[in-house]
Amino acid sequence: MQPTQPPPDRYEIVAVASSAGGIHGLGTLLGALDAEFPVPILVVQHLDPRHRTVIAEVLDRRTDLDVKLAEDHESVVPGLVYIAPPDRHLLVRPGGRLALTDSELVHFVRPSADLLFESAAGAYGPQAIACVLTGTGRDGAMGVDAVKSRGGTVIVQDPATAEFKGMPEAAVGTGSVDFVLPLEEIAAVISGLVEAKRQ
Repeated sequence: MQPTQPPPDRYEIVAVASSAGGIHGLGTLLGALDAEFPVPILVVQHLDPRHRTVIAEVLDRRTDLDVKLAEDHESVVPGLVYIAPPDRHLLVRPGGRLALTDSELVHFVRPSADLLFESAAGAYGPQAIACVLTGTGRDGAMGVDAVKSRGGTVIVQDPATAEFKGMPEAAVGTGSVDFVLPLEEIAAVISGLVEAKRQ
């Protein structure tokens, strides 16, 4: 599937969502990205809020990129991976400033991929890439609609290759998806899109 609008001058943000099976999916995706990846990456992975999370440490060992839990009001830096903390929604504001909120659950989850994607669409418009990986439920589907409607690019893991198909299938079902790819091919496509705009 090809993008239906002319591509933006350059991409400035990548937002990724995953749930069940997501640690493997995120490790595969992030591990295949170069240490010099030129834009920030924001991640919503559904986590059990009852336990302290070690997701940043786990993923940091699987990628050449630096990985950290996102902090309220911090400004994003190219090449860093920001993970939504357990039980906090992660949003990005214009200018690349992050916001964490404990507002209501969305589709029974917090953090919500929908809210992250919608905020990225609002802040970056056609300069945003949204990516949905393995997971149960429908989180992310409304968000990919928002990204696509603002001219951004949407990539979804092929449900046939996903450990849990719910989130990828819901995203594909919106009709707002540019690329449906096996997990192992997603990093190369994201890198190609981002790098092509920086030549």
